[in-house]
Amino acid sequence: MKKYTYTLKAVFLSILLGMTSISQADSSLTVRHLVNEQNIVSLNVTAKFLILPVQDDAPESKVCIVKDNEQRGTLMNVRLARERVDSYVPFILSDYKGQQISVDIQGLPADAVCWKELKLADSFDMSNKETFRPVYHHTPAYGWMNDPNGMFYKDGVYHLFFQYNPYGSVWGNMHWGHSTSSDLIHWNFEGVSIVPDAWGAIFSGSCVVDHNNTAGFGKDAVIAFYTSAKSTPWGDVQSESMAYSLDNGKTFVKYAGNPIITSLEKDFRDPKVFWYAPGKHWVMILAVGQHMELYSSVNLKDWKKESEFGKMQGAHGGVWECPDLIELPVEGSREKKWVLICNINPGGPFGGSAAQYFVGSFDGKTFVNESPVQTKWMDWGKDNYATVTWNNAPDGRCIALGWMSNWQYANNVPTRQYRSANTIARDLTLYKAGGEFYLKSTPSREMKQARGEKVSVPSFKVADSYKIESLLKDNNGAYEIEMEIQVADASKISLNLQNEKGEQVSMYYDLLRKQFVMDRSKSGKVDFSNDFPAVTAAPVHAGKTLRLRLFVDRSSIEAFGEDGKFVMTNLVFPSSPYNQMSFGTEGSGYTVSSFNVYKLR
Repeated sequence: MKKYTYTLKAVFLSILLGMTSISQADSSLTVRHLVNEQNIVSLNVTAKFLILPVQDDAPESKVCIVKDNEQRGTLMNVRLARERVDSYVPFILSDYKGQQISVDIQGLPADAVCWKELKLADSFDMSNKETFRPVYHHTPAYGWMNDPNGMFYKDGVYHLFFQYNPYGSVWGNMHWGHSTSSDLIHWNFEGVSIVPDAWGAIFSGSCVVDHNNTAGFGKDAVIAFYTSAKSTPWGDVQSESMAYSLDNGKTFVKYAGNPIITSLEKDFRDPKVFWYAPGKHWVMILAVGQHMELYSSVNLKDWKKESEFGKMQGAHGGVWECPDLIELPVEGSREKKWVLICNINPGGPFGGSAAQYFVGSFDGKTFVNESPVQTKWMDWGKDNYATVTWNNAPDGRCIALGWMSNWQYANNVPTRQYRSANTIARDLTLYKAGGEFYLKSTPSREMKQARGEKVSVPSFKVADSYKIESLLKDNNGAYEIEMEIQVADASKISLNLQNEKGEQVSMYYDLLRKQFVMDRSKSGKVDFSNDFPAVTAAPVHAGKTLRLRLFVDRSSIEAFGEDGKFVMTNLVFPSSPYNQMSFGTEGSGYTVSSFNVYKLR
């Protein structure tokens, strides 16, 4: 057994990490390397964090705190640095301030870079270090994020929880992270909200505001429902658990009777709970393999299975996940219909993960799809998944949010400090065309509040080609383009976003095929995954006037056509912002009657 002592100086740490507050006295970490890559780090806790160096493609090591010879908390899987450091993450020690503890690190060789980079600190630098981090989309300050969870609105604040790995920028160690916003645009990172426990990691779920104290935790208590996902030597087990909050979601107390629903099914997850007023009971919809199950309850603790949905319905190319069930108005009428949102992975229209939906009726127990033949997609890009809606949204609105990535390459996108963003918030309604009901996703009205500098281009005709040489001065890659096109007799309308390095996103309306198409194969950095270069297409129901809004934010483009009748979300990673736009045509040409660019902030 070898023994190594690393003495860490505050001044050295301050220069290396840019941290504002390091433990004032010298700190000693005693590291003992044992056989079979077992390691013990002993220390007197004089700071809030042990800063862990992470390497994204390293094998997972297991890390936990040991106090008085007992393991405290669960083992966390951390890809500790072996050959290089990609980023740092904080391992929280503040509960043990002034105490002597050990940190058990399993599965890391003695010659790993990690041992020279372990650091004690009283703060963790969360300032942005990423070229591709969006300006007006939600991202975690650091670490990995996937599905949005537990979204609710209360007292003027939108709460967004999310699948979160605070110990690295790839999937693992599922916690619920937490962010808040008053405008759906600017988000405050609130840290970790719900942590893994004896029943497993904390997978996706939802929150409700219990206005009438049906669960007995208190009037207006916020109650979270989530999947407890446990890995055992005999296989994975999933069950449903709950926790309650009496401080508007800042802290949660886990229910002593967890788990509240169990199953013999392997895939049994992602509870979405809502109040069904006509029946005066709660409803839970769960994703189970390739179908959904619906449950009812009057007290949020005891649940009765009511029905199943999914057999011979929609797309079945992968497992069904992250369900939602919402009632929406039909535009231009007094009619309402129920919409069941079903996220699927894989099996999307362009590969990987995507969100489909069904329109029909719901009586509090059973959902009936009224269009069983046609598969309907919420978004026609590659990068909108796990879409769910806010509970208790104001003014009767139905506001949705999705994870802006795809499981084909989410772990490999070219960022390090964090991975993944969410889409912009979208208001959902229904419209009717050709006897069918379709979902309409409109950028939430709050997006107009983010508009800053405006550049208007006078009306212009495109007989062959046309180019706008500069969209914005000092373009930081975060803007909205709003345009209106008079089609005339054109058969194809091309719209290409470009930068000075020749990188471009090619878009066009194919009016003969009634499609809107986006090609990101030459958009910038695309070589991190064979699945990333892609061409996506959306059906278009349009007349002689086309209306298009493009939301560009450094590493993403969201296209909303015809006031949200089609939506297309795609990630892009250009080496510099797209600040030019060129136009082309096939046919007799067309007129761009209105073209505005807004810098978003």
